[in-house]
Amino acid sequence: MALLEATQTYIKPVGKAIEPDIQNHLDNLTKPQGSLGYLEEIAKQYCLITNTTKPVMGKKAIFTFAADHGVAEEGVSAFPKEVTAQMVLNMLSGKAAVNILANYANATVNIIDIGVDYDFTNAKGLIDKKVRYGTDNITKGPAMSEKEASLSIEIGIELAHQAIDNGVTLIGTGDMGIANTTPSAALFATFMDKSPEEVTGVGTGIDDERLKHKIEVVKRALEVNKDNMYDPISTLASVGGLEIAAICGLIIGAASRNTPVVVDGFISSAGALCAYKICPKVKDYMFFSHKSKEKGHIKFLEWIGAKPILDLGLRLGEGTGAALAFNIIEASVKIYNEMATFESASVSGS
Repeated sequence: MALLEATQTYIKPVGKAIEPDIQNHLDNLTKPQGSLGYLEEIAKQYCLITNTTKPVMGKKAIFTFAADHGVAEEGVSAFPKEVTAQMVLNMLSGKAAVNILANYANATVNIIDIGVDYDFTNAKGLIDKKVRYGTDNITKGPAMSEKEASLSIEIGIELAHQAIDNGVTLIGTGDMGIANTTPSAALFATFMDKSPEEVTGVGTGIDDERLKHKIEVVKRALEVNKDNMYDPISTLASVGGLEIAAICGLIIGAASRNTPVVVDGFISSAGALCAYKICPKVKDYMFFSHKSKEKGHIKFLEWIGAKPILDLGLRLGEGTGAALAFNIIEASVKIYNEMATFESASVSGS
């Protein structure tokens, strides 16, 4: 908890002093003003976050946190719990969707075991930060202790600091955990004061009957834990997940170092919502990579007032949306840095 409290003191609202200079440069590029649309907004946000009129795109890294969930025993997913560990091994082999898309974006993928219910013995490339072997079933009590939630957050903070120290200038979030859309829905319902029906979706592709059951599971979890949820961390501990907590910490850590974070989809946004509830100033440092197919994600984006970069009907997680958005963000920075101005190209402006 000490690291979390100390880190928050370094997070300030993004300054606007250099915004006129950034806008003037964008307006003087050889194009009609505003004609590159959201690319121009992205470039400006990147400059403001990094507090410079001469932005640098260094290394790009995705952090995919993996963890299991006790609520999987309620039958809320189309896949068994064992798939979490199997997918971690697939990611470590470089053959998962996030690996392919990150390679295309020239980004590294870091796979972190924060709470998988499996022993990975000397798995090459895996970052072992296991806090516990999965969470408890949230329909029967808290997912974890507040101490475990805080530890997971601080692991995320530390990983952000290490990445930035190693030259990373753009961080992406990712997740892997069977049944993790259920705790995410519970967090969205609680923090946004929405009904479980409004924020609970099909996740891995369950049918209508199982979706009704999943909504009832979320309702039970909220009822069982209602007396335990009195602030953001206790709420996260009660109905959240270890990977969600770590994503929360990753965002807080990056914001404390003026480094932009690209939030992936539904589960990552649950982590972003936790970070926002702990420290609202982190909102200035986040790009939202895409609008997930999960209906609760749409509610979240509206609630927080965020404009997603992409809308491709994605609902995979892993960091796939973040990897795709990396390309768009880098393109916007290249436009800002490399495109000619009217003066340099001897082109007549309006």
